[in-house]
Order: sequence, then C-alpha cells, then structure tokens
Amino acid sequence: MVPAEGSPGGRGDAAGDGGFLLLRAPESGSVRKGCDPFAQTQRSKLQHRRARINQQINKEMRMRAGAENLFKATSNHKVKETVALELSYVNSNLQLLKEELEELNSCVDVYQNDSESISVPMIPLGLKETKEMDLMAPLKDLISEHYGEDGISFEKEIKELMELRQAMRTPSRNEAGLELLMEYYNQLYFLDNRFFPPNKNLGIFFHWYDSLTGVPSHQRALAFEKGSVLFNIGALHTQIGARQDRTTLQGVDRAIDAFQKAAGAFNYLKENFSNAPSLDMSTASLNMLVRLMIAQVQECVFEKVTLTSAQNDFFTQLQIAQEAARVEEVYSLVHQTMTQAHVKDYVPFSWATMVHVKSEHFKALSHYYAAIALCDCLSISEAAFPEHEKAFVQFHVTMPEGPSLRLVLQDPEERRKLGKAHLKKAIMQHEEAMRIHSLCKILRKMDILQEVLSFAHKRSLSKYSEIDHEEDFFETGDASDIHPKTNQRPEIKSPNFSQVKVTDIFHRLVDRRLVAMSSGGALLKNNKENSRKSLMNSKSASTLLAWSKKSKRSKSSTYSLPFTTVGDESMY
Repeated sequence: MVPAEGSPGGRGDAAGDGGFLLLRAPESGSVRKGCDPFAQTQRSKLQHRRARINQQINKEMRMRAGAENLFKATSNHKVKETVALELSYVNSNLQLLKEELEELNSCVDVYQNDSESISVPMIPLGLKETKEMDLMAPLKDLISEHYGEDGISFEKEIKELMELRQAMRTPSRNEAGLELLMEYYNQLYFLDNRFFPPNKNLGIFFHWYDSLTGVPSHQRALAFEKGSVLFNIGALHTQIGARQDRTTLQGVDRAIDAFQKAAGAFNYLKENFSNAPSLDMSTASLNMLVRLMIAQVQECVFEKVTLTSAQNDFFTQLQIAQEAARVEEVYSLVHQTMTQAHVKDYVPFSWATMVHVKSEHFKALSHYYAAIALCDCLSISEAAFPEHEKAFVQFHVTMPEGPSLRLVLQDPEERRKLGKAHLKKAIMQHEEAMRIHSLCKILRKMDILQEVLSFAHKRSLSKYSEIDHEEDFFETGDASDIHPKTNQRPEIKSPNFSQVKVTDIFHRLVDRRLVAMSSGGALLKNNKENSRKSLMNSKSASTLLAWSKKSKRSKSSTYSLPFTTVGDESMY
C-alpha cells in the first residue's frame, strides 16, 4: 500500500508530559514534537539528571584511560605512584556516579500513574541518551562527490534530518513520542541506502550512552544508531505501560499492550542486531528485558482477572490462585536471569530485589486465594460437584496429605483445615516478601510497594484469625504449592514499522550518472534502425530501465518500508 505524501510522524497530544519542543518539517509542513528538555516535570528532571551523570562518567572514563596509558608508558617509580593514586581517585568517583545512576534507574515511582488507588509498581526503563550531531558538512560533501549535485542546495533537507534527530532525543511519553521515534527509524532506512555504502566511511560517529551504566559508546556504523533508537522505542513502551491506571479494565489492557510491544522491540533488537558495544544492548541484557516485560504482562493479566471476576465463585477463586502462581513462576525465572554472572553486576540491585519481592508476594497470593476458594465458597450442588472435583484435582502441584480431595470438597471442616494450611503458607510468604523488601534501601523509600505488601499481609492474617478455632488441637499441615495456569498467555509483539509512513527526506537526490546510463539504454532500445543492436543489448537495457523505475518510485512516493532484511546487516 502506498500512503499519502507528507504523512506526519510524531503527531498527537502529549498530556501529562509538560512542555513541547516543536519542530516543523520544511516541505511537508508536519510538526514534530519532542518534550522540552527544560520543562520542569518529574520525568524531564530525572532525564536531565541522567544526562548530567552520563557526561560526568564520560569525563571520568577519559581521565582513567589517560592515566592508565601514562602508568603503562612511564618507568619513573614516583610518577607511577602519583598516577596510581589518581587512578584510585577516578575509580572512586566512577563508583559514586554508578551508584547515583543506579538510584535514578530505581526511581520507578516517577513513571507510575497519578491515581490515588494502590497498585503494585512496574519497572520501566530510562531512555538511552545521545549527543547532538552536526551532519551538515559530511552530507554536503558526499552529495557533491557521489551524486554530482551542489550540496548547498540540499541544506534544507539536511537541516530537516538534523531537526528530526534532535526531536527524537526527547519523545513525549505517549503514542506521539512512539511515532516520532518510528519516523526517525524509518528515515534511517533511506539514509542507509543513500549515504552509508559498505565500502565507504563517512567519518560520522554516533554517540550513545548505556541506559543503566551511563558508559558512553560510539560507532561509525548506522546500525548502531538504528539499534539505539529501537532500544528507546522499547524503553518508551515500558514507561507508557507503567503510567497506566491498572485499577480499571481499560488501563490494564493498555498496560498489557505496552509491555508486549516493549518485549517485541527488545526481542527484535536481540534477533536482528549483534556485537553491540554497550551492555544494555547485549544478548544477555536483552534476554533479561524480554523476560521482565513478559512477567509484567502476566502480572497485568492477573489484575485483569481480579477486576472481571465474581467474588464468591469457587471456580473463579481457583483461577485467580492459579494466575497468581503463574505470575510467581515467571518472576522467579526473571530473578534467576538477573542473578546470572553476565547480568548480576549490571542490573540495578533494586530491580533484582523488586522482582524477588514480587515472586514471593504472588506466591503468597496464590495460597490466599486457594484458602478463599475453600473457606468462602461452600455451596456446591450435586450436579456441579464432578466439575468442581475435576478442577480441584488439577489445582495442586502435588496431592495434599490427608483425606481424599473428594472428601475435602464434601466436608466443610476438612475444607477449613486445608484452607487454614494455605493461609499459614500465605502469611509465611508475605513475611518473606517483606523481609526481602527491607534489605533494599531504595525500595524502603517506595511507600506504595510497602502499602501493597502490608495490606496483603494484614488481609491474610485477618482471614486466618477468622477461621482459626480455639479448640483446634491439630497441627496445621504444610499446604502444597498451586499449579500455575493462565487463560491469557503474553504475546511478543514485534514493532510495526509500516504504521508510521514517511517520505524520504532526500527524495530529490538522484544519481545522475545512473540516470544518464538509463536514458542511453532507453534511446538505444527505441532506435528502429539499429534493431539488431537493440536485440543484442535488450537484456542490459531492460535492467537499466528497471533501475530507473525504482529510482523514480523512491523519488516521488511514500510507502511502507520492508525491514525484514535488517537482520542480514553486519552491525558495528
């Protein structure tokens, strides 16, 4: 499908993100919006602090590199002692900056919604920072040298590209910001074909900072720029997902969609780009991020089930318990991934702790809802009994000790005893979640998470007191774990690059040498007096004409871009 000419990217409102930086595309008249980096919103303040720390890390790393080179080069013992002292000072500064950046990355509450309702906070990612670039001189030189055009006559197009890149550095936290990043990513496709031939080096360096460590990286390859923009598309989806009000069905659905798209962006980056210079784009890191996003989707599915379910239905309570067990299972997998050797020292401690807390928290919830199903949903008709029994047989990982499950379902007292065992397990897991939470200084400051854990713990204690009888002389058994099960498996939604239509900014630029060759071929083919010569050259002429048609299409039309070949690129 060929979309309309001049379709704007990055359009729409940006409610909740403060000021805008408006950039107008010269020819199409579209307005591109990036957040004003000086706007005093909580998110922009956080990103501004991140940029400042990144610059300081860059400065300290340059000093360390210089000191290390001097230490290796000198043979003077006194100089070596002085340089060693300087190195220890620089390393100390880098450690402090790393801790400050980790604290920033742990400020997940800034990205949450402003609703007064209490919900478990999600983990979003901050955007990768990049340096401002001046493409004017190198692109003008290339246009003059390769295309035989006056580079000055394309200053408007080069300026438009630079403005688009500047705008995408500060995207708004909504659909407009995503469109802005997508538009720039799509323009990079055209740019790659025109200005970055594999056998020529333009001398342009793309500078990006690691999202979590702040360590700078720079590469000449345009693929590094593409990969970094794609990472930010995924990061922005995580921020959009975290800000949703998940106490409403609409908010939960939006959060699910956002986290699934974030997982898709990171997964696409993992599968199509390799040998990344920064840790946040390494295979191990991206694998961890995909799993984290899937776990957050599964958590949203649990919340959706609790929103749409009846309160005192036996089947519903069993389903909620199994959904909670599934959330516990996926967060346990994420925690294992975060504690692996290649990831452990890189992921913020608060992230790993929060994931561990959530794993214990949802395990506790699975046992709580099992107890509710057993103790509060007592009325089972004779006709419905076989169905209840079948569901309950598949409910536990291992069969509980004691009477048969059939007897448990029929006898209210046996149900109470098993329910009490599940509540005992729930209280133990809640207390474990609160203990792990207390070990992290950053999480202790997060009031909303403390409220959620405290509320769930008190609710289980209250229910235990309600069903506990003074005459209970039996020892409460150990409840079996709940079999994890979900009715909505998360999807990994790959980026849909064609949803944002763009016009090649440099569509006026045509390689005159190839056009001349094509025209010559066309004249040769149409010369009736030289028919024999035309027949001999018809194959080569048709090839040149076909190229000419392709050039015309890219010159005058806007169309969806085929990005399936990105994985064949040699990155970095």
